[in-house]
This record gives sequence, C-alpha cells and structure tokens, in this order.
Amino acid sequence: MSKRALCLPFLALLLSAAADAPVRAQAAGAASPPQSDVSSGERKFATVTGIVYLDANRNGRRDRTERGLAGVKVSNGRAVVASDAQGRYVLPAEAPMTVFVIKPPEYATPTGANGLPRFWEQVFPDGSPALKYGGIPAGPVPASLDFGLLPAPRPARDAALKMLVFGDPQPKTRTDVGYYERDIVAPLIGRHDAKLGLSVGDIVSDDLSLYPEMNQVTAKLGVPWLHVAGNHDLDFDAGTDEDSLLSFRNVYGPDTYAWEEPQASFVVLDDVVYRPGEKPAYVGGLREEQFEFLRGYLATLPKDRRLVIAAHMPFFDPVPGVESFRRADRERLFTLLREHTRVLLISAHTHNQRHYRHGADSGWHGAQPLHEYNVGATCGAFWSGVKDAQGIPDTTMSDGTPNGYAWLTIQADGDYALRYQVARAEAAASIGLHAPKVLRQGAYPAYGVYANVFMGEADTRVEYRIDGGEWKPMRRVLQPDPRLLAENIADDAADTLRGYDRSPEADVSTHLWRGALPTDLAVGEHRVDVRAFDRWQGEQTASVTYRLQQAAE
Repeated sequence: MSKRALCLPFLALLLSAAADAPVRAQAAGAASPPQSDVSSGERKFATVTGIVYLDANRNGRRDRTERGLAGVKVSNGRAVVASDAQGRYVLPAEAPMTVFVIKPPEYATPTGANGLPRFWEQVFPDGSPALKYGGIPAGPVPASLDFGLLPAPRPARDAALKMLVFGDPQPKTRTDVGYYERDIVAPLIGRHDAKLGLSVGDIVSDDLSLYPEMNQVTAKLGVPWLHVAGNHDLDFDAGTDEDSLLSFRNVYGPDTYAWEEPQASFVVLDDVVYRPGEKPAYVGGLREEQFEFLRGYLATLPKDRRLVIAAHMPFFDPVPGVESFRRADRERLFTLLREHTRVLLISAHTHNQRHYRHGADSGWHGAQPLHEYNVGATCGAFWSGVKDAQGIPDTTMSDGTPNGYAWLTIQADGDYALRYQVARAEAAASIGLHAPKVLRQGAYPAYGVYANVFMGEADTRVEYRIDGGEWKPMRRVLQPDPRLLAENIADDAADTLRGYDRSPEADVSTHLWRGALPTDLAVGEHRVDVRAFDRWQGEQTASVTYRLQQAAE
C-alpha cells in the first residue's frame, strides 16, 4: 500500500482503493488481519483498527448502546484516516507508534489522571529503548483500539475562542515549579475565561521528572491544555532523533498532532531535530512522516479556515545568517500552507518576544505576509534576577520584555487578536518606560525616554508628549533596553550575589522606541506620556516623570 494512499483523508476513499483489499476486509470486520512483522504476544498485525464512539455515560469504555461516530479523523502520526458510518477506522501498523484521534470541533476529549486531555494510545508492544526518564513501557495492543469522545456544549454562533499561550515554562528545579505556580498559574485560577491552553515547548529544563509537578499545577487552570515539545524536553540519552521524545510522548502523547475547535484548527509540530554527538545538538526542522501527516490532514480542511501552527523553534532565523531552522524544511512547509489563506504561526524558544512577517526571503509566497508570533517565555530569563517582596525573581528577558504569557482570541469567523500579559501585572501593562530621574536645566537635550512596547512591530506608531503638550513621534531604535542594562551594571557592581542567577545580559530589542527629553522647561518635575497603537488592542498608554534641576558651574 502506498503512503500516499494511506494519507487520504477519508476512510471511504481508503476502502475504495483497488490495491487495498486486505484493509477493506479488516474495515468490514474480518476476523484475521494480514500478517506482518509487528506483533503483540502471539498476535501479528499489519493494521490497527478501532472505533471512535460517543462516551455518553463518560465511563471510559464503549458500551453496547454507545454509537460510533462517523467522519472523525484518526492518525498514527503519518497517515490520516476518517472513521466510517459505524465509527470504525483502519490505520497501517507502523509500530512502535502513537495512535491519536483528532478532536472534532463539536466534541471534547476525556481528561487523564494528570488533568490533561487524553486523546491517544501507545502502540509499543515491546516497549521503547531504556532511557533515563523511562521512555514508553511495553503494553499489549488491544484487538480494537477505541477512542471515546464526549459531547461538548454547543457555542453560540458568534462565540469567540479565548486561549492562554505559555512559552517556555522551563523549570529546572522544584523551586522553579513553585515560581511557575505562584507567578503564572495562581493569579489566573478562578479569574480567567479561557477555554483552551497551549504550552509552546520546554515544559521543563532537561529534568523530565518534573513533568508530574508541572501537570498538577497547569491542571488547576481547568481547561484542556495542549503541549508542544521543546529542545529541553528531549531524552538526551536517546541514540536517534526518532527516540528523543519517548519520555515526553509517554506523558503528553504524540509530538505532532491536530486539534479542532469551532473557530480554528490547530496543528502542533515537534520541530526540534536532535543530532546526538553533533554541535549544536539540535536544529529546527521537520521529519518526513510529519510532512506526510500534514499533507493528509491539510487536505481535509477548507482553504479559508483559520489554521494555527504551533511549534517550539521559530521558523525564522533569530540571528541573521545562522540557519537555526533548516531552510529546505521551511520551504516545504510553506509550500503545503501556501493555499491556506488564514494561517498563524506560534513559536517560542528565544526567551524574547517579537512578531515576524514571512515573505519571499524566507520562502513564503502567499498573497499576504505570513505572521509568526514568537511568544515571550513564562519563565522569562530562566527564573533569574533579583527577587521581589513575594520571593519571585524579576526574570526580565534579554530584550527587556517582562515574563508573562499571551492571550489568543479567535473569533467565530477566524479573525484573531493577540495580547501579552505581564505576570502578576494589570492587563494594561503593555509598555515599559525608562527615563533619567534628573537632568540639568538647559543641558543639551541628548538624553531620552525609552519605550519598550512589548507587542510592538516595525510599523507600530509610538508617540510621546511632555506635560500634556503636543504628541510627537518616537523613533524606533535597535539597541538594548536601558532598564535591563541598569540591572546588568548593578549586578556587576554588587559585592555579593543579588539573586540565585543574575539577570541576562541586555540584548538588542526589536520593539524599543526613543524620544528626546527637553531640558528648556521650568525647574521641577515633568510628566512624560507615551502611547502606542496596537493593531489588536488599540491605544496603549504609560507614563513616567523626570526632574529638571539647576546646577552651579
């Protein structure tokens, strides 16, 4: 059977293929599947079959009265098929593999013991290679690998999907897990209206034994939560890229999958290619079976449906001229996406925040630039910096963005809006200001106020005024944020450590603006107002003061 045939989106097409007579027999309920080199005890099989059904009584098993669900997509990470009128599906057995259902918009998935969505089953009859963090244990493959779905409340026709997006939680210790809980999760409990959550990789920082604690904390938010694999989620004792996420998969399921809501379809991609023994040990890219999965899945979607692609490594190269994501893989991906007119890319990894608009220079040839949002990290700069009164590190990122998370709102028609939320701050905290406290009256106006507009882009309009006067444009500058530079200097000057880890060295920010401060005003305090016009949230404001003082020669 050709791989192309296996990727056909609907089982009806799969069953009609003349070359697929053995699969047709199995789909019709044949007792003996074809033989292959894949086995589970005495049983050998070339296909995996099962039923997708409505678990009406929510008991986690298929009862005789519970009906099968037609047209639900199921995958092994390579082939994508759809259940027939009785809810039955047939997939090629490419064990070891993770078989998963693609949650349809009108249904929900059960919740696992860890509080996270359970929409997959492992097909590892002989287990995985022995790994420090366990990998995937051996387990029998049932004759029918069934998936129960739950009815979901039908949203209003114009209902929007609000979701939380966390980049790089990345705790290295249980102390850091505590920061994650107190800084990020606890302030949201009982106070948010999100219906879905997404963590965009680096769920932990190399210590995969922290997964249970992280899941226990995240589950307190009470919504289905999707997880992307990051470079710090790897089994570094694995011998190949294919085996490098076995422990991650044992906890979170497939590393590449899809999930559907009424407002949008989501594709989660593992885009970290592990290269054991090489330097660097990983690079951004995709595997061949991921392209096959994408071809099969994208063929099932309307071209104008909102599509969100989430991956850990950015698809752009943060350092110009350094290929951190394989260009050939990016171009193949963009070719698959080209006819889809409403695509949003979400990435993390950089511990900075920026928007990137892909064009021909990065291999995108769509009618409009392709938007990628590289979300700031919930751990900020790896939980570093001086602790505040609550004992939580400052952890500002190297581009001057405070740690936090994003809100993604997708309307019923697929339009979306993004907002960045600084951890434990008011919703309006979208601009960081830095200005000198005092200047000499009459001095040459060589000193400025700096505005770090956390969601700013190159074309963002940023203005300032002094003492309620006329608004004037600020100039975008590519340089480090002076507030973080001041922290670097304070760390250098300190005789003892100011925190467990120092703040990061300030790096060039892509969203920093400057305005010169006048010195020809009256002695005393002067107010500086700054406003930035966000494409989704509208006018955002912040203010700061400085003083003018006379000085004797």
